Amino acid sequence: MTRRGNPTVRAAGIVVLVVTALLGSAYLLGRSLVPDQPQRQATGVNTNAEGPYYADQPTGDGPSGSPTASASASPTEAGQDGTGRDSTGGQLFGAHTSTGTPRLALTFDDGPDPRYTPQVLAMLREFDVKATFCVVGENAQAHPDLIQAIVDGGHSLCNHSWHHDVTLGNRSADVIRADLLRTNEAIRAAVPDAPIVWYRQPGGAWTYPVVSVAQQLGMTPLHWSVDPSDWEVPGATKIAATVVSQAEPGSVVLLHDAGGNRQGTVDALRRILPDLTARFELEALPTDPT
Repeated sequence: MTRRGNPTVRAAGIVVLVVTALLGSAYLLGRSLVPDQPQRQATGVNTNAEGPYYADQPTGDGPSGSPTASASASPTEAGQDGTGRDSTGGQLFGAHTSTGTPRLALTFDDGPDPRYTPQVLAMLREFDVKATFCVVGENAQAHPDLIQAIVDGGHSLCNHSWHHDVTLGNRSADVIRADLLRTNEAIRAAVPDAPIVWYRQPGGAWTYPVVSVAQQLGMTPLHWSVDPSDWEVPGATKIAATVVSQAEPGSVVLLHDAGGNRQGTVDALRRILPDLTARFELEALPTDPT
């Protein structure tokens, strides 16, 4: 004779199973209604300019093992190629991206640096090439002898802000003006009569206020058209190959003589300079860009 279970216990068990099934269905339905959260992407922007790595350095550990600061949220520079120019539409607000002539211009950012700038100057002298150095104010103040060496070599100067603040363009006009004037004063403390008629915004993060203030101070905003991303330290071969393959009449080439390990850039010049001088006339950007 088969024994029947307690009807009350059986009913309770069925209720538990039904409730469990309903809760599971509700959970899955709720998950389907919540959009997937995007992965956070590193921007390659480091706004800490107090250390040896500036805003155009990758996040994480630098090439010599020094930690860099975390990425800044705004404005981004998207790898120093200018694609993150401005949050209102990616505009350059009139910043120059070419020389406006068949001549090609080499530009060196973030210096001067006592290790790499003298090597760059020696290489340029060897090939009789004049270039433009976009200098950071605090570095100009720390190394006035190198500012003098740049000018003595026949190269032109460009203001690159006081401490390479990528977010400078988001600040008030008064703050921007004070930053640019402070940088000019540091440059002129080393070379009192040197003209400073160019300004390059760190990270290429152009905004209307920073362009406007630079122009009010008599400086022309300067961007670039060839970027080998040497700030990522890809090695001399890759840096040289990018510049040589992308250069064309009127190009403004972005390179770095400071802000991190720049030996790859220096070594790349050994290939870049013979090639470019054979195909183009190279110039330091003029001190009267009008």
